Amino acid sequence: MRFAEEVVVEEFLPTFRSMLAEDLRERGLTQSEVADALGISQSAVSKYAHGDVAGNERVREDERVARLVDEIGEGLATESMSQLQALVEVEVLIRRLEDRDLIAQLHEEVMPELAGYGGDFNVHDPDDELRATERVLSSMRRGVHIVEGTSGFTSLIPAVGSNLCECLPNAESIDDVAGIPGRIFDVKGRATIPADPEFGVSGHVASILLAARNEGADVHAALNIRYAPEIVERLESTGRATAEFDAEYDDLGTAIETALDGTPDATVLYQTGGYGIEPIVYVLGDSAEEVAEIAREIV
Repeated sequence: MRFAEEVVVEEFLPTFRSMLAEDLRERGLTQSEVADALGISQSAVSKYAHGDVAGNERVREDERVARLVDEIGEGLATESMSQLQALVEVEVLIRRLEDRDLIAQLHEEVMPELAGYGGDFNVHDPDDELRATERVLSSMRRGVHIVEGTSGFTSLIPAVGSNLCECLPNAESIDDVAGIPGRIFDVKGRATIPADPEFGVSGHVASILLAARNEGADVHAALNIRYAPEIVERLESTGRATAEFDAEYDDLGTAIETALDGTPDATVLYQTGGYGIEPIVYVLGDSAEEVAEIAREIV
């Protein structure tokens, strides 16, 4: 009697780890760094590198496996993907391959009695909350890398600091929005990120994002930058619709509703300030990566 889990352990995982170790080495990581990234010993990495671990050619040749190896390799090498996110993505692929797919086929080969039945189940939901949360944090980390690597980004940071946010698909409160703890500030000419992205740490920018979504805007991320007429013009020159709202609002939802009523497709919201209120521009988009790229475009 052989279980599907045995096929995963004996056929899929050794092949996948070997492919991922090769990918990371090709990206310039040392044997020690690969071991740390994969959570295995250096001796195990050495065995993978020298082909001392048997692999399954059908697993190695599967384009979905190769695509995930490339995605995770890039994510781990650039630190834009956590080990937890990588684990979740591999688990999701495994469960999919168990369901009338490659792993089910390999399982049926060692257990012919399962022909027509093996894999007729799905253990993991690929759209569960953990995966969604890790996807948002992964996107946030990639957005942070863009901000840190953008020469001149500090010219866009307002006096109150910038924040980069992205929300879960069904976000209802700021606890469902990931942001930068402490905001992004200009420290000696460099955009400084004080800590890794977390959920529930952004109040104002997250509130703007949620208010826009409540009015029907199909957006999931936001970045606040300083206001200047030329900055708004630059954003408009890239084809983005803009809408102004009143900085001295009594109710944020009403202020955003009024702005979007006039320009429903606006993905740039701005206010020109008020008594004790700094003027700010809010760039909205589908992901943290996207809004960070927009900022890079206009620097």
